[in-house]
Order: sequence, then structure tokens, then C-alpha cells
Amino acid sequence: MAVLALLFIIPFFVILSTSLVGEQELIRRGSFILIPEKIDFTAYETLLSQGSTLYKAYGITIMRVIIGTTLNLLFTAMLAFGVSRRTLPGRSVFITLIFITMLFSGGLVPTYLLMKFLHLTNTFWVMIIPSLISAWYFLIMKSFFQEIPESLEESATIDGASPFRVLVSIIVPLSMPMLVTIGLFYGVNHWNAWFDATIYITNSDLMPVQVLLRRIVLTMTNQDLDTSLLVNMEERATPQALRGAIIMITTLPIICVYPFLQKHFIKGVMVGSVKG
Repeated sequence: MAVLALLFIIPFFVILSTSLVGEQELIRRGSFILIPEKIDFTAYETLLSQGSTLYKAYGITIMRVIIGTTLNLLFTAMLAFGVSRRTLPGRSVFITLIFITMLFSGGLVPTYLLMKFLHLTNTFWVMIIPSLISAWYFLIMKSFFQEIPESLEESATIDGASPFRVLVSIIVPLSMPMLVTIGLFYGVNHWNAWFDATIYITNSDLMPVQVLLRRIVLTMTNQDLDTSLLVNMEERATPQALRGAIIMITTLPIICVYPFLQKHFIKGVMVGSVKG
């Protein structure tokens, strides 16, 4: 386990060290640097020089994670709870239709035309609504809800609870580890997503941070960096240091969230593995 942990940790520290290395040291020592001789923040200064553009992109990404994850869990849980009830008419039809979406899709062009027809292009909601429910996470939730004894639901129904009240007051508290785990997966997906914004959004004010930083990596040449990003800077940020800084900026926030969810996450990933 220690060796396996090092295999994951060492590349992370190499990227961190590379982002903190100056141009001269990187040329002298090569790209694999575990401990830098001198810490240099030029790469981070280069990215932060984007100013309000970077902060606005971060705000869009944070909004997307919070709003998107909340709606993902809400709609997925409601659908999974309804379909998990064996008394639902046409239950097998719903499950089959949802499962088919895991095997086939409409394709990029029809999906784009649909988003345009619904007037979702160049809006914040185009990053939320198309991925509102994941078929895979729906199946996991449905299987978990089916494991909860129906006697609990029957008792609450006899006491006058509506199906929504049963879901909120009984099912959700009992399913918290599973919901936190799937919520973490949804949140990471939203945080790392960039393709949908690239396809459906042309308004720079709605671009998430992943798209902005990706553009910096792909489109900025050394000359561009010298003229547009490194004004009044004494040293030029190397492409390797810039990539390392971008990876750290986009990775650290989501890593910092994990310790607060670790307890529920460990329980959630064990769902279904131990019976009795």
C-alpha cells in the first residue's frame, strides 16, 4: 500500500515542483524535478495576471459545481426512488429506456441542434441541464433504494406521509453515504468539464476556468507569453512550469473538499459490498 501510495503522490509532487521552478533551473536540471533549488512563482504570477477574467471563470466553475451537483442529486434521487418502487406502472419500460441511453447517443451535431432549438446555447444552463441525470448513477441509486426495507415506507405512508415526504425524511437520511459519494462524483465531473462549454458557449463571460486555462496552454506561444502575459516580469515562465501551475490551480480546490467528505465517501464506496 505504501508503494502504491507513492506511485500516486510522487507525480503530484513533481508537477508541484515543476510549477515552482524557474527557467534557468529547469533548463539545467531537466523536466523531472522533485525538490526545487529555488522557489519561483513566475508561472502563478503569469496566470494570476489574467485578473478579473480568471476570477470570473473560477466563479462560473464554482457556481456550476454547487448548482449542478445539487440539481443532479435532486433529480437523480427522485427518479431513482420512483423507479425503485415495484408498484410503479411501466417500471420496466422506464428502466429499459434509461439503460439504452448508456449504449447509444444522438451524436454531437443533433445534440448541438437540440440545445440551439431549446435556446440553451450561450447560457449557463447548457452546462447543467443536458447532464442533469446520469444513467449510471441512477442505476446505483435505484439498487440502493431497493435494499431499504419497504416496511419503513409503508409505516410512514400509514402515518400520512406523502411519497416526497418519505423520500426526504426516511430514504435520504438512510442513503446519506451513497448520496455523498455520488455527489462527489457529480461535483468532480462538473469541476473538470470543459468540452460542453467549448461546444455550446462562445460568450467569454460564461467560460469556466477549465476552458480558460486550456486555452492558455493550447494557444499561447512563447512570443504570446512574452508580449501579453509577462509584462513587467523579470523572468519568463516556461511552458512546463505554466502547465504545472495550471494543473495545481485546477486540482487543489477539489482535493481540499475531499477530507470533509471522506467519512461518508468511504461508507458510500462500500455500499453493496458487505451484506448482513
